[in-house]
Formats: sequence, C-alpha cells, structure tokens
Amino acid sequence: MFKIILAICFAVACKGDECSDVTIVSRSDWGARAPKSTSQLSLPVKYVFIHHTDGRACTSQSSCSSVVRGIQNYHMDDRGWDDIGYSFLIGEDGKVYEGRGWDRVGAHTRGYNDVGIAISFMGNFSNIKPKQIALDAAKNLINCGVRLRKVSTTYILRGHRDMGTTTCPGDTLYAEIKTWPHY
Repeated sequence: MFKIILAICFAVACKGDECSDVTIVSRSDWGARAPKSTSQLSLPVKYVFIHHTDGRACTSQSSCSSVVRGIQNYHMDDRGWDDIGYSFLIGEDGKVYEGRGWDRVGAHTRGYNDVGIAISFMGNFSNIKPKQIALDAAKNLINCGVRLRKVSTTYILRGHRDMGTTTCPGDTLYAEIKTWPHY
C-alpha cells in the first residue's frame, strides 16, 4: 500500500519540500560565492521583512543571476559582510533567488536579523509596483516557509522602513505589502 501511495504522490508532483508553487534558484545555480561564515537561525522565525534592492530590475534568470551576484559582491566586498544580506531575492521573472535561505541569520534589518527572514525585490519600487508574478512569488514563498515550519504561523510582516529610518522597500511596494495578511 505504501508503494502505491508513494507512486501516486510522484505522479501528481508531490514534493517533500512542499514548495511546488515557488521556483527557487539555488545559490549554486546563480553562481554564489561561499560565505565567510554562517550562524543558524532559531526556527520558526517571528518576522518576515520586505525590502527592495533599490537597484537594477531583472526579467530573466540570466539577468537576475547577474544582479544577485553583484549584490553579493557589494555586500561582501564593500560592506564587509559574511555573505549576501538577504534571505531571498525576487526577480521580475517570478523566480526566487536563494540568498542566506531559511536557516541562516542574515544582515538585512538591524536588530532583527536573528528573528526574521528578509525577502528583497530586485529593483526600485518607489514609484512602480513589482510585476504580479513577482508579488505572487513572494506570497507563495512566505506560505511555503509557514508550511515548512521555517516561519511561524503567527508571523508578523513588515517593510524594512517599519524597523528603521529608510525608505525601503519603496513607497509603491510598501503600500502593496500593507494589504497582505499578517501586516
């Protein structure tokens, strides 16, 4: 009986990671450098923070991978951080690019790095909203984190500006996330 259930699960694309509604581009697939060091998050996290990179937007895996590598280089070489600061980044191609991921403490929201994950939309969203495919990817990623027990079922969603003096994640994206559950 177990073999039949397993066969049915594979036939309908069941995934052990329960994130089949999210396309996550792994660090190796976007060409990440190795981190200098890592620290483990205590899971599930209480907060989900939304950022924008305030830089170039991207619309393909190739262009987004290039943008993510540039951000990692900036964070490590210019800021002196151990790795890219964000947990995940979202491209206008609707894909999620793994930064520090679910399990590692990031460098994204001063005072809250060890109690939350950061999702950063690639681009500047002060005057425009990300494409719907990117917004859906972020929502699906958050739901995936809850299903995987990486994010608390009672998580608190905030924009970067809610936790410090910044305009991040841009006025238009900020107005959008204020309509999402858990804000």
